[in-house]
Amino acid sequence: MNRTPIPLLVFHWIFAIFMLAPLTMVVLVSFTDKGYISMPFDGASLRWYLAILDEPDFIAAFWRSVGLAAAAATLATILAVPAGMAIAWNRFAGREAMLGLLLSPLMVPHIVLGIALLRFLTQMGGASTMWGLTAAHTVIVLPYVLRLVVAAATGFDRSVAQAAQSLGASAWTVFRRIELPLIVPGVAGGWMIAFINSFDELTMSVFVASASTETLPVKMYHHIANTIDPLLASVSSVLILLTLILMLVLDRFYGLDRVLGGK
Repeated sequence: MNRTPIPLLVFHWIFAIFMLAPLTMVVLVSFTDKGYISMPFDGASLRWYLAILDEPDFIAAFWRSVGLAAAAATLATILAVPAGMAIAWNRFAGREAMLGLLLSPLMVPHIVLGIALLRFLTQMGGASTMWGLTAAHTVIVLPYVLRLVVAAATGFDRSVAQAAQSLGASAWTVFRRIELPLIVPGVAGGWMIAFINSFDELTMSVFVASASTETLPVKMYHHIANTIDPLLASVSSVLILLTLILMLVLDRFYGLDRVLGGK
């Protein structure tokens, strides 16, 4: 039985500590009883968790972000599934150009996209509207869904679908009963990653969102620019807890390796 080398174990532990230390610090600060950011070494309190209930703007922004992320991830999935299947299973003129265009939001800085989308949505009458913000987020998260859909579709055995077609199944039946179920892990993983990225998006949202469409990251950004209280630490801790619960539920009922790996 091969054992992991000691230097590799040390590296893994250092990397894990490096990744978890900032989150741990945020959670600890959220329990301070003081009115400024500090460690709760001389007194822990739930003061700043209770303060969230007195901030209806934060609660409204949270639910707005959830709805926006769900809508953007769903629209991106609807667009990415046929595009990913076409790119993975066919060879046609302009295939690489289409793939590069659809993945381009990953390569363009979000501040550039924010300015460009603000200008475009202003011309279209969608600036400061929820549908404009949803369209902008869909553009941002589409590449994440597309990459996992293409990965799942590339490993798909096309002989199964061809056998069904040879037995008289229609194209819709083949897609609904064979192709889609076999690439569902990639689709589900892409949707989840798109949801997380849309929920966390700040740079582009600062340009496109308005006071009536302010998302939670934008609300937190504006809050911390004006105050130094630990409220954001408590809000962040709640988000960390919700994320952990979501991951545990997904791992329990579906398996994170299948969802995130598209297997």
